[in-house]
Amino acid sequence: MFLCLNLLPLLLQKFFVNEAHWQRPDGPVFLFIGGEGPIFSFDVLAGHHVEMAQQHGALLLAVEHRFYGDSINPDGLKTESLADLSSQQALADLATFHGYICRSFNLSSRNPWISFGGSYSGALSAWFRGKFPSLVYAAVASSAPIKAKLDFSDYNHVNVRVNASTCLHACDSSLYLSDCRFWLSLLFLQCWAQVQQAFAAVEAELLTGNLSQVAGDFNCCQIPKNLDDQIELMQNLADLFMGTVQYNEEGVLLSVKELCDLMTNMCNSEPSSRSFVSVQVYRSSTEDKCLDVSHEETIKHLMDTSVHSSRRAERQWTYQTCTEFGFYQTCEDSTCPFSGLINLQAQTKLCTAVFGISQHSLPSNIAFTNSYYGGDEPHTHRVLYINGGIDPWKELSVVQGGQEVQSVFIEDTAHCADMSSRRVVKRDSLRRARQEIEKQVSDWLRTASLEKMDKGADGIKP
Repeated sequence: MFLCLNLLPLLLQKFFVNEAHWQRPDGPVFLFIGGEGPIFSFDVLAGHHVEMAQQHGALLLAVEHRFYGDSINPDGLKTESLADLSSQQALADLATFHGYICRSFNLSSRNPWISFGGSYSGALSAWFRGKFPSLVYAAVASSAPIKAKLDFSDYNHVNVRVNASTCLHACDSSLYLSDCRFWLSLLFLQCWAQVQQAFAAVEAELLTGNLSQVAGDFNCCQIPKNLDDQIELMQNLADLFMGTVQYNEEGVLLSVKELCDLMTNMCNSEPSSRSFVSVQVYRSSTEDKCLDVSHEETIKHLMDTSVHSSRRAERQWTYQTCTEFGFYQTCEDSTCPFSGLINLQAQTKLCTAVFGISQHSLPSNIAFTNSYYGGDEPHTHRVLYINGGIDPWKELSVVQGGQEVQSVFIEDTAHCADMSSRRVVKRDSLRRARQEIEKQVSDWLRTASLEKMDKGADGIKP
């Protein structure tokens, strides 16, 4: 069942409700929180949280984040309107939504809420529990970057470690495992070094003025004549590797293993040709006729305030990186395999160009976020943090649990892999992790039921 709710001034905030599994009147409520994009009816029809809702007789909800998807008022993307776009305001919206749902479905303290989210919305799930413990009994936070960081160079360090580890796993079935790992590790290091050389070779071509040659090699829509366009090109090339590592087998063209195979099979070719082949493989999966490397076009897209823009989420998320989170994936040190042109200055100047936000204000914006939420040491309990070993975002999450913090770490999975439906789960490690998650959710609901019995009708302890 689809419902719309007017939560924000002049704005319809979209949400979905699935009552099919709900055991009235005492069944729990499972809230799926939207992040930096639209929500879909799929969010209350499939996924691990839906499977657990079936088990526990839960009412399923999904609510869209303000300023994303269809939850945008007609002029809401103008910079002055975006002042109301923040994670803090999103949590306030969730609190208002909680009240509306309770009134609409006659819910009370007998209906414990558990929130779910992945990536940014995973952080919102954890923060919702932390800031409104009387409203949400517990939270599941998958791949949640709860620590804001201006210069997120660690993202690319993980790219190197993950590719090395995955290439070595290719030897797991060998009878001569130690020898295989030794030689493959040498092969991987050689090829990964040549990936660095490939980026260096492209940079050298740009520096020597062979701009038309580079544009032709990469089928660019424009000749990258100025530094800004050259940075756009290097960022596009690096994104091929970044996306592969972050999502691995979760809906990307190449898995890490396939990328590793591609690299090792091309070790004897020229460095720049490997990047060229990677781009061609990637481009074969898109409808774009050429590779857009125009920085001017990037600025133009980011300044588009039309709510029907095909790239509208980029403007809002860029705004949030400027005002709250940073998360800039830089490549300025020698361990980064990509281009040093992808630096902090190049990325943060978008804040000034697009929104008039001073680059100098970013450190204080990020410091406030970490102070407000607690950074990577949040002072909350009944939050389960789930991370995958292949996911670069784990560097900003909670990986190891403790007395007050609970966590599940899945060594060989990528970003938000645990949230998928049971039908697509293939790895034994992921199956075991899902069992841990299910046990934790069951324990929470059992504890909530016992507390309800202890307190009678007075409500549930926060």
